[in-house]
Amino acid sequence: MTEHATEGSRVAAFFDLDKTVIAKSSTLAFSRPFFQEGLINRRAVLKSAYAQFVFMLAGADADQMDRMRSHITALCEGWDVEQVRSIVDETLHDIVDPLVYKEATQLILDHKADGHDVVVVSASGEELVAPISAMVGANRSVGTRMVVSDGRYSGDVDFYCAGENKAVAAKQLADEHDYDLARCFAYSDSITDLPLLEVVGHPTAVNPDRALRKVAAQRGWPVLTFSDPVSLRARIPRPSGTTVAVTAIGLGAATAAGVAWYGLRRRRRG
Repeated sequence: MTEHATEGSRVAAFFDLDKTVIAKSSTLAFSRPFFQEGLINRRAVLKSAYAQFVFMLAGADADQMDRMRSHITALCEGWDVEQVRSIVDETLHDIVDPLVYKEATQLILDHKADGHDVVVVSASGEELVAPISAMVGANRSVGTRMVVSDGRYSGDVDFYCAGENKAVAAKQLADEHDYDLARCFAYSDSITDLPLLEVVGHPTAVNPDRALRKVAAQRGWPVLTFSDPVSLRARIPRPSGTTVAVTAIGLGAATAAGVAWYGLRRRRRG
């Protein structure tokens, strides 16, 4: 890296989360504990497993992302926050610990050594994204925000941190923290994050899907391969009760995203 932060013109490195910092979907990973506690049924778990397979092969397009958002709101509406808090508190570390790419943690360290802020930007819920981001040493994070009313999920989305909205978030952070986007970096695996990659001066494709790999080749962008997840159990702090209570905002997206993927692929093949 050659871009060193200077006064009045700071530099940030924006990281997508799934398949960029961690080795699988952060949301789909929680299907099993939700099934075990009765929040979802066996059919939804099977659909999520299929969705994870599809996720590993190809990224979602904009239409699929919009449909996923609709499934998220429909599935999460009415879930009890206290029940989800108990589930997450018991399973978060076992699920997340083995997933973090060693290559990503080193890249984050390199950026911080150069004086750059590190920002994780993910479509997963912000209360899930925040503790994972802190775990890997990020300075801040942005995730999807959903609404909680009277202790339950209302089904409303306040901010869906996907597609063009990731670029919106990066621009807002640039205004707030004096980042020079022309000198900033961004890393992602998915073509849906093209707006985020295009808004910075130094975009990089990491484990790219087919569409993003094609764009990267056309534009001469660097392509990195991360393949070595490493256990960070000793470095993961236990989240506070407050953090865990609202982690369901992100975890609710888990099965919903899986159901969306499965349904879309079935409709396309039908």
